Amino acid sequence: MAAALELLDEQGPEKVSVREVARRAGVSPGAPFRHFADRQALLTALADRVLADYERWQEAQLAAADPADGSAMRVIGLGFVRYALRHPRRFELVRSRVFTAAREPELSERLDGIDRALTDLIVADQTAGRLRPGDPLLLALAGQALTYGLAQMIVDGYLPAAAAEELAGQVLDTFGQGVVANRQKTQPN
Repeated sequence: MAAALELLDEQGPEKVSVREVARRAGVSPGAPFRHFADRQALLTALADRVLADYERWQEAQLAAADPADGSAMRVIGLGFVRYALRHPRRFELVRSRVFTAAREPELSERLDGIDRALTDLIVADQTAGRLRPGDPLLLALAGQALTYGLAQMIVDGYLPAAAAEELAGQVLDTFGQGVVANRQKTQPN
Protein backbone atom coordinates (compact mmCIF):
# COMPACT_ATOMS: atom_id res chain seq x y z
CA MET A 1 0.00 0.00 0.00
CA ALA A 2 2.91 2.35 0.70
CA ALA A 3 4.20 1.82 -2.84
CA ALA A 4 0.72 2.37 -4.27
CA LEU A 5 0.27 5.59 -2.28
CA GLU A 6 3.67 6.84 -3.43
CA LEU A 7 2.79 6.09 -7.06
CA LEU A 8 -0.60 7.78 -6.65
CA ASP A 9 0.98 10.93 -5.23
CA GLU A 10 3.59 11.06 -7.99
CA GLN A 11 1.54 10.21 -11.07
CA GLY A 12 -2.16 10.12 -10.25
CA PRO A 13 -4.73 7.31 -10.14
CA GLU A 14 -4.64 6.61 -13.87
CA LYS A 15 -1.01 5.48 -13.57
CA VAL A 16 -1.50 3.17 -10.58
CA SER A 17 -1.11 -0.39 -11.78
CA VAL A 18 -0.60 -3.66 -9.95
CA ARG A 19 2.58 -4.33 -11.95
CA GLU A 20 4.16 -0.94 -11.14
CA VAL A 21 3.20 -1.22 -7.47
CA ALA A 22 4.85 -4.66 -7.35
CA ARG A 23 7.99 -3.30 -9.00
CA ARG A 24 8.22 -0.43 -6.54
CA ALA A 25 7.59 -2.72 -3.59
CA GLY A 26 10.35 -5.05 -4.80
CA VAL A 27 8.13 -8.11 -5.11
CA SER A 28 7.28 -10.38 -8.02
CA PRO A 29 4.65 -9.10 -10.48
CA GLY A 30 2.19 -11.74 -9.28
CA ALA A 31 2.63 -11.14 -5.55
CA PRO A 32 0.07 -8.31 -5.23
CA PHE A 33 -2.60 -10.55 -6.74
CA ARG A 34 -2.61 -12.51 -3.47
CA HIS A 35 -4.03 -9.36 -1.88
CA PHE A 36 -5.89 -7.67 -4.76
CA ALA A 37 -7.90 -9.46 -7.42
CA ASP A 38 -7.21 -6.74 -9.98
CA ARG A 39 -6.39 -3.07 -10.48
CA GLN A 40 -9.87 -2.00 -9.40
CA ALA A 41 -9.50 -3.85 -6.09
CA LEU A 42 -6.13 -2.16 -5.58
CA LEU A 43 -7.64 1.27 -6.26
CA THR A 44 -10.51 0.57 -3.87
CA ALA A 45 -8.08 -0.46 -1.13
CA LEU A 46 -6.01 2.62 -1.88
CA ALA A 47 -9.09 4.85 -1.67
CA ASP A 48 -9.90 3.28 1.71
CA ARG A 49 -6.35 4.06 2.86
CA VAL A 50 -6.66 7.67 1.66
CA LEU A 51 -10.00 8.03 3.47
CA ALA A 52 -8.40 6.71 6.68
CA ASP A 53 -5.58 9.23 6.22
CA TYR A 54 -8.16 11.96 5.64
CA GLU A 55 -10.03 10.98 8.83
CA ARG A 56 -6.79 11.35 10.84
CA TRP A 57 -6.16 14.69 9.12
CA GLN A 58 -9.64 15.93 10.07
CA GLU A 59 -9.23 14.81 13.67
CA ALA A 60 -5.96 16.76 13.85
CA GLN A 61 -7.65 19.81 12.29
CA LEU A 62 -10.44 19.66 14.88
CA ALA A 63 -8.00 19.15 17.76
CA ALA A 64 -5.92 22.14 16.68
CA ALA A 65 -8.91 24.39 16.03
CA ASP A 66 -9.51 27.41 18.19
CA PRO A 67 -13.15 27.62 19.34
CA ALA A 68 -13.08 31.21 18.04
CA ASP A 69 -12.69 29.75 14.53
CA GLY A 70 -16.40 29.01 14.53
CA SER A 71 -18.27 25.79 14.10
CA ALA A 72 -16.70 22.38 13.69
CA MET A 73 -18.44 22.27 10.31
CA ARG A 74 -16.36 25.29 9.18
CA VAL A 75 -13.16 23.67 10.47
CA ILE A 76 -13.97 20.44 8.63
CA GLY A 77 -14.85 22.27 5.43
CA LEU A 78 -11.63 24.23 5.47
CA GLY A 79 -9.73 21.05 6.34
CA PHE A 80 -11.26 19.26 3.35
CA VAL A 81 -10.16 22.04 1.01
CA ARG A 82 -6.67 22.06 2.57
CA TYR A 83 -6.38 18.30 2.15
CA ALA A 84 -7.40 18.46 -1.51
CA LEU A 85 -4.94 21.29 -2.10
CA ARG A 86 -2.06 19.40 -0.47
CA HIS A 87 -2.98 16.02 -1.99
CA PRO A 88 -4.71 16.69 -5.33
CA ARG A 89 -4.14 13.19 -6.67
CA ARG A 90 -5.56 11.58 -3.55
CA PHE A 91 -8.54 13.90 -3.88
CA GLU A 92 -8.90 12.78 -7.50
CA LEU A 93 -8.89 9.11 -6.50
CA VAL A 94 -11.43 9.62 -3.72
CA ARG A 95 -13.60 11.76 -5.99
CA SER A 96 -13.65 9.01 -8.59
CA ARG A 97 -14.51 6.32 -6.00
CA VAL A 98 -16.80 8.17 -3.58
CA PHE A 99 -18.63 10.92 -5.43
CA THR A 100 -20.25 8.58 -7.93
CA ALA A 101 -23.64 6.98 -8.40
CA ALA A 102 -22.27 3.53 -7.57
CA ARG A 103 -19.93 3.40 -4.57
CA GLU A 104 -17.90 0.31 -3.91
CA PRO A 105 -19.38 -1.64 -0.99
CA GLU A 106 -15.88 -1.94 0.51
CA LEU A 107 -15.87 1.82 1.12
CA SER A 108 -19.42 2.13 2.44
CA GLU A 109 -18.64 1.45 6.10
CA ARG A 110 -15.88 4.07 6.25
CA LEU A 111 -18.00 6.61 4.36
CA ASP A 112 -20.96 5.98 6.65
CA GLY A 113 -18.67 6.57 9.64
CA ILE A 114 -17.44 9.86 8.18
CA ASP A 115 -21.03 10.96 7.51
CA ARG A 116 -22.12 10.00 11.05
CA ALA A 117 -19.19 11.91 12.57
CA LEU A 118 -20.04 15.01 10.53
CA THR A 119 -23.70 14.80 11.52
CA ASP A 120 -22.74 14.41 15.20
CA LEU A 121 -20.52 17.51 14.98
CA ILE A 122 -23.34 19.48 13.36
CA VAL A 123 -25.77 18.44 16.11
CA ALA A 124 -23.19 19.44 18.76
CA ASP A 125 -22.71 22.82 17.04
CA GLN A 126 -26.49 23.29 16.88
CA THR A 127 -26.83 22.45 20.56
CA ALA A 128 -24.05 24.93 21.42
CA GLY A 129 -25.74 27.62 19.31
CA ARG A 130 -22.95 27.83 16.73
CA LEU A 131 -25.23 26.59 13.94
CA ARG A 132 -28.90 27.31 13.37
CA PRO A 133 -31.47 24.63 14.06
CA GLY A 134 -32.45 22.48 11.13
CA ASP A 135 -32.04 19.07 9.62
CA PRO A 136 -28.39 18.13 10.31
CA LEU A 137 -28.35 15.80 7.30
CA LEU A 138 -29.36 18.67 5.02
CA LEU A 139 -26.75 20.97 6.58
CA ALA A 140 -24.13 18.25 6.11
CA LEU A 141 -25.09 17.83 2.45
CA ALA A 142 -24.99 21.58 1.84
CA GLY A 143 -21.59 21.84 3.51
CA GLN A 144 -20.23 18.85 1.61
CA ALA A 145 -21.47 20.23 -1.71
CA LEU A 146 -19.86 23.59 -1.03
CA THR A 147 -16.50 22.26 0.11
CA TYR A 148 -16.36 19.59 -2.59
CA GLY A 149 -17.08 22.23 -5.23
CA LEU A 150 -14.45 24.57 -3.82
CA ALA A 151 -11.87 21.80 -3.65
CA GLN A 152 -12.62 20.70 -7.22
CA MET A 153 -12.39 24.27 -8.52
CA ILE A 154 -9.01 24.70 -6.83
CA VAL A 155 -7.61 21.34 -7.95
CA ASP A 156 -8.81 22.03 -11.51
CA GLY A 157 -6.99 25.40 -11.47
CA TYR A 158 -10.19 27.42 -11.86
CA LEU A 159 -9.45 29.16 -8.55
CA PRO A 160 -5.89 30.18 -7.71
CA ALA A 161 -4.15 27.72 -5.37
CA ALA A 162 -2.08 30.52 -3.83
CA ALA A 163 -5.19 32.14 -2.36
CA ALA A 164 -7.18 28.93 -1.86
CA GLU A 165 -7.21 28.75 1.93
CA GLU A 166 -8.13 32.40 2.39
CA LEU A 167 -10.79 32.21 -0.29
CA ALA A 168 -12.19 28.97 1.13
CA GLY A 169 -12.41 30.56 4.59
CA GLN A 170 -14.28 33.54 3.15
CA VAL A 171 -16.69 31.34 1.20
CA LEU A 172 -17.33 29.14 4.26
CA ASP A 173 -17.96 32.25 6.36
CA THR A 174 -20.43 33.51 3.77
CA PHE A 175 -22.14 30.12 3.82
CA GLY A 176 -22.21 30.24 7.62
CA GLN A 177 -23.81 33.68 7.63
CA GLY A 178 -26.33 32.74 4.98
CA VAL A 179 -26.98 34.65 1.81
CA VAL A 180 -30.55 35.75 2.35
CA ALA A 181 -30.90 39.32 3.55
CA ASN A 182 -32.79 39.71 6.80
CA ARG A 183 -35.99 41.56 5.99
CA GLN A 184 -38.85 42.31 8.23
CA LYS A 185 -42.03 40.92 6.84
CA THR A 186 -44.89 43.34 6.70
CA GLN A 187 -48.40 42.21 7.21
CA PRO A 188 -50.85 43.06 4.41
CA ASN A 189 -53.61 45.52 5.40
